[in-house]
Amino acid sequence: MLGLGIAALGVALGLGLIGFGALTGMSRQPEAIGRLQVVMLIAFAFVELVFLLSVFVAPGIVKGM
Repeated sequence: MLGLGIAALGVALGLGLIGFGALTGMSRQPEAIGRLQVVMLIAFAFVELVFLLSVFVAPGIVKGM
């Protein structure tokens, strides 16, 4: 259970940093908004995938040991 909380905290921090970086980049270069949004959404997907794997796959691995 502690691992799930740590994973959730890591995902929250990761998503916040991704959003902050994307918004900072968009404010500095408004002409690159389209490319930055694509990269941001791909990064969001990878971070969410890590969390989903930790929620659904890790308990099965731990029970199997």
